[in-house]
Amino acid sequence: MKGSDVTVSNVSKSFGTFQALKNVSLDIKKGEFFSLLGPSGCGKTTLLRVIAGFEEQDHGIVCIDDVDVSGLSPEKRHCNTVFQSYALFPHLTIFENVAFPLRIKKTPSRLIKELVLKHLALVQLEAHANKKPSMLSGGQKQRVAIARALINEPSVLLLDEPLSALDAKLRQHMLMELDSIHDKVGITFIYVTHDQQEALSVSDRIAVMNAGVVLQVGTPQQIYENPAGEFVARFIGEANIFKGPILSREGTLNVMEAEGFDEVFVDDEFPVSPGDTIIATIRPEKIRISNDLPKGNHLNVLKGVVEEPVYSGFQTKYIVKVDGGATLTIFRQHANWSEGIPDIEWKDEVYLSFAARDLVIVEKTSA
Repeated sequence: MKGSDVTVSNVSKSFGTFQALKNVSLDIKKGEFFSLLGPSGCGKTTLLRVIAGFEEQDHGIVCIDDVDVSGLSPEKRHCNTVFQSYALFPHLTIFENVAFPLRIKKTPSRLIKELVLKHLALVQLEAHANKKPSMLSGGQKQRVAIARALINEPSVLLLDEPLSALDAKLRQHMLMELDSIHDKVGITFIYVTHDQQEALSVSDRIAVMNAGVVLQVGTPQQIYENPAGEFVARFIGEANIFKGPILSREGTLNVMEAEGFDEVFVDDEFPVSPGDTIIATIRPEKIRISNDLPKGNHLNVLKGVVEEPVYSGFQTKYIVKVDGGATLTIFRQHANWSEGIPDIEWKDEVYLSFAARDLVIVEKTSA
């Protein structure tokens, strides 16, 4: 396995009175595609810059392959960074932009040509070697920046929101290309993004950050299916939130009195007792919507009125106000042609149903 392990231990960083990082610890494995995900101002870019050596932490250490690099300059850390702005030299050709790091190191010309062409082929730009950056699209410029960062053969590639300047369709295409490049070179990628879908699509693991703190680290599936708290649940995709006290146990399930929903059954994997106040969440695609009353043991069934249906081709999103007064979001996938016909419309009375195991407890707010 190529690449390096990266360990961040109890790192804090302040800018004046603003604390950007608060005792952050992470273990990033060799060869991982690891994403730092969070809203603007959460500290993810500051953490990336601390790992790169562009910022010096106030406390804590950064290790690459168990070597403390905290006091080393960026060029001595065997990391390279790809920035959002591309940072290409406008007066140089694509070939010379990619060759620049090798010329700084006085690499022999024959080897420079071989390595540049190899890396341009890696990002599928060998036919554009003699063009200037102004002649390329945004996605092509970003691939040039990636090739230039990889030509030094770093053990860690740091990517600071590299796709955010691109339009949505090109961003998705570039994301798949980036994942393919990672598979080919096999080094450690640390990717900063505020886009949940980007992180879920390509990451081996994700660290969700907010206000300078790492809230959860896990695989995309773990983060999505079992969020560690209300913030993570709301930030990753769409989530319906239930709050209220546990009333009792019924068999293997908890009975919860949820605000705006009355009583619902909740899964029993999170240790709670009657009297505890909890926060639980369910994803919109796990709720069924129908015109007819569903039946089933320990099935949560709510009645409501469709406030807004939003058709988007592959699915319809329903906003439903239930009898208890709360609002739920439901995604209904169109798996075949007949399901694309709107049999449930605005102002229809409907039934919503979901299994207790899909209503996941994410926080216990009191004992």
